[in-house]
Amino acid sequence: MQIRDRKIGPEHAPLVIAEIGINHGGDLDLARHMVTLAAKSGAEIVKHQTHFVEDEMTDEARCILPPNAGGKSIWEVIEACALSAEEEVLLKAHAEAEGLIYISTPFSRAAADFLDEQDVPAFKIGSGEADHLPFIRHVASKGKPVIMSTGMQDIGSLSRSVAILGDAGIDYALLECTNLYPSPPEIVSLKGVTELRRAFPNAVVGFSDHSIGPEMALASVALGACILERHFTDTRYRGGPDIACSMDPAELRHLIDRSREIHVALHNEKKRSEAEEAVYRFARTSVVADRDLPKGHQIKEADIWGRRPGSGEIAGHDFDKVVGKRLKRAIDRNSQLKWSDLE
Repeated sequence: MQIRDRKIGPEHAPLVIAEIGINHGGDLDLARHMVTLAAKSGAEIVKHQTHFVEDEMTDEARCILPPNAGGKSIWEVIEACALSAEEEVLLKAHAEAEGLIYISTPFSRAAADFLDEQDVPAFKIGSGEADHLPFIRHVASKGKPVIMSTGMQDIGSLSRSVAILGDAGIDYALLECTNLYPSPPEIVSLKGVTELRRAFPNAVVGFSDHSIGPEMALASVALGACILERHFTDTRYRGGPDIACSMDPAELRHLIDRSREIHVALHNEKKRSEAEEAVYRFARTSVVADRDLPKGHQIKEADIWGRRPGSGEIAGHDFDKVVGKRLKRAIDRNSQLKWSDLE
């Protein structure tokens, strides 16, 4: 798939998405500061969350207390952290001025329509909407690439949502995700990356990480994850429901650099490289006499051994070919044997 000029897939370096989300707490200046830090840390793309509360939730949400919200209702959390439409326009402009691709997660039809009007190059669908089929149809109808997190879903329940994306004829990615903030390794599923790749071969597969530290995300690259998404903050010494599982600028830089290294190594075949030749010449062994051997002696296994360096004519892996041969000349202990020494 491709978002603007960024190609995404197994042959390309992993795309690391820095999710500002609601970590700014509703402060536009702080949101812009976080975007600037993401750009300076090497990010290519930042992701926001677009919340129009009245179109997103009903009054029942005022009584729902998320486990990571400090006793506040989900309505209160989102209402406090949401940027206005005008502020998000300014945030998008700032991100693009920093050279970043800006995308966002809409949580309502109104938010999806707003983002489309702002000409975002792609949409993110969160795990909570991954089985909201009419919403997925609405987003897919915009004709833009979709990245969808798949937390709280299994392969069966995802099939209906993926079918909508496929029927829309758009590029799409599926991110393995665990929706606990933070997610302990006991419930994180790296195997989910493999299962998504197997079940949905037409999808780009990635990993949306809510664990602490970069290890799980980096491990997912070795399993074929092409997109890594993590929450991002300027500092972890800040309050907010997603801060505990957020990366700071140093960790973002680490994740970008290390994921690219893993991607490169992932595509190297199992063979001796040209760079290893100098080591190979001294590190391997040559067949040598393990004691003084007279002319005409029939070589037994106990008479020879393999010793460094590998500069001898008979390599250590040809040890068995020497056993049983007769010597044409006497050989001193530790002398490298040659094929011409053998009858």
